[in-house]
Amino acid sequence: MPLQKYMSTKKQLGTITILVKDRQQHSVDVNRILTENSRLILARLGVNVARTCVTGCTAMVTVAIEGTTKEINGLTEKLDSLYGIVAKANIVTEE
Repeated sequence: MPLQKYMSTKKQLGTITILVKDRQQHSVDVNRILTENSRLILARLGVNVARTCVTGCTAMVTVAIEGTTKEINGLTEKLDSLYGIVAKANIVTEE
């Protein structure tokens, strides 16, 4: 199997960290995308960054994920394209 083909189908472990700038307004879109891609998600941790905040609160979500590099990057790009959301992936490759 050519190396390029192997790398595109090999499963990777990683995380996606998602900063939600207004949790009340934007969490529905984030949750919809995560639900659509739930087959890739191993675990999820949500953090309320501003504990005493009532409205317009910032939140951070970290998702442990397993998928191909293309799947992980695709999900990250989809999340990052949402207004009020910043998403970054960290892929850990086993060698």
